[in-house]
Amino acid sequence: MADLIKRVLFIDRDGTLILEPEDQQIDSFAKLKFYPGALQYLPRIAKELDFELVLVSNQDGLGTASHPEENFWPVHHFVIDTFKGEGVVFAKEHIDRTFPHENAPTRKPGVGMLQEYFDTTQYNLAESFVIGDRVNDVRLAQNLGAKAIWLRNNDELGQNEGVEFSEEVIALQTSDWKAIYEYLKLGTRTGEHHRKTNETDIYIKLNLDGSGKADIDTGLPFFDHMLDQIARHGALDLTIKTKGDLHIDEHHTIEDTGIAWEKYS
Repeated sequence: MADLIKRVLFIDRDGTLILEPEDQQIDSFAKLKFYPGALQYLPRIAKELDFELVLVSNQDGLGTASHPEENFWPVHHFVIDTFKGEGVVFAKEHIDRTFPHENAPTRKPGVGMLQEYFDTTQYNLAESFVIGDRVNDVRLAQNLGAKAIWLRNNDELGQNEGVEFSEEVIALQTSDWKAIYEYLKLGTRTGEHHRKTNETDIYIKLNLDGSGKADIDTGLPFFDHMLDQIARHGALDLTIKTKGDLHIDEHHTIEDTGIAWEKYS
């Protein structure tokens, strides 16, 4: 049974597979442009990695006068067929037609369309990902109990929907499909290490695919500052908690923190 349990990539369409125009509605071929790298790297993900691919898209008012179906479907089918020609087959397509003000449970980040994926005998949501460009895609991952790969290329999109999320759900922030492919292929590059001696007690947690977040406390403010810069400029998520014999000297704290850090070199 365990071999049948699937990991899923829940993939957004607009702003993720294809670029989103200024009016945020792709209803003609003149507006259609594929997201750079999507046609190169999503096929590699489909071929090389063990994920079920699922399309999840909000299409505001689809079927109404503001978004006629006769304009939507020809372009949509062309997008899907283009990816299919490159080996990308979506197991299912979930498209919500409501407007934001309706607060429908089927609209991302709601999970009303996705109830079948909560079947733990079929799907492993904890090892699944939502790939999308908006904050509601990140929150969708949180609501599913999955992780988010935030294809972060325009922070203004979706801000008026007032969606909140926990940063802990974000596995990767990038604007590059190559980075998504490499992340999924390599897996999560994280680690934890605890080192305790007579002089120091040190805990380190590192995520190489982070966003520059740091939680540093060594008892030495300048040392904290320098370690914070490593995280910030290296785009690493870094936690270091050091308790040392500072009443004697500073060198044990600095030296032993460096020794613990070598676990990741």
